Amino acid sequence: MGAHGRIRIGISGWSYPPWRGRFYPAGLPQRQELAYASQSFPSIEINGTFYGLQKPDAFARWAAETPDDFVFAVKAPRFITHMKRLREPRVPLANFLASGLLRLGAKLGPILWQFPPSFRFDPEPLCEFLALLPHDTQAAASLSREHDHRLDGRAWLETDAIRPLRHAVEIRHESFRDKAFVRLLRSLDIALVCADTVTWPRLMDITSDFVYCRLHGSEELYRSGYDAAAIATWAARARAWSRGEPMLDGDFIEASTPPPGCRDVFLYFDNTDKSRAPHDARALMRRLDQPVTPHPTRRASANP
Repeated sequence: MGAHGRIRIGISGWSYPPWRGRFYPAGLPQRQELAYASQSFPSIEINGTFYGLQKPDAFARWAAETPDDFVFAVKAPRFITHMKRLREPRVPLANFLASGLLRLGAKLGPILWQFPPSFRFDPEPLCEFLALLPHDTQAAASLSREHDHRLDGRAWLETDAIRPLRHAVEIRHESFRDKAFVRLLRSLDIALVCADTVTWPRLMDITSDFVYCRLHGSEELYRSGYDAAAIATWAARARAWSRGEPMLDGDFIEASTPPPGCRDVFLYFDNTDKSRAPHDARALMRRLDQPVTPHPTRRASANP
């Protein structure tokens, strides 16, 4: 078999009451849900970081509760993307980086920057913001030291090793169907999120050395599941991306072919409202011939 990138299939978040007694065994303590879910999937998106700054101890606990080869994607704060709308982003970005991300160590995967549906493509402020993003953990640690007083006494400003740091951008406005946008992302080595929805653009241009997908439900947002045919389609796309093969099954802004090469693929199911995400993620893993743990062993949290 030839060389290929790693395909990681996961879920968006892990703490959902309707999953209890369905995906999670009845009686499983809530504090053990991450440990349980991480035995089923090789990666999970952290959603809580979108709503507010977390603390270093939380990141350390999440790292301790997950397997050695597990990777988190981290959703960046809406304060930067939705409230500030990228205005004066340097200190808020430093606060986010200082909140404890680097305590994930080798388990820190891509950082997801999600823009609101009302956010239009404006090249100048977008370029200025994206150019600020650190591309390794040493640069992230350096920028984190510019945090403001709100992080005094609770900041984490060190990295245990210098590792690459990846970023992905999810857009939700049609104005981003612009070749200048794709070229900007490629120039800065930032991935364009392929978001499968009925509401927002689903664009599949390759702009970095990895691919990031979010499957929100293609018929009913956050609710509809993926049948066998859809799972087969996404499996074929993931294989092509990981092997560096042409993938023309989709909607593209820029017709030019991206540089060849195998790519890591991160694909998260966000159709969480009806408990479909774990089921569909497992179905895709099976289609990709990845090992699936039907009933993960219940193990205690590192901090019971």
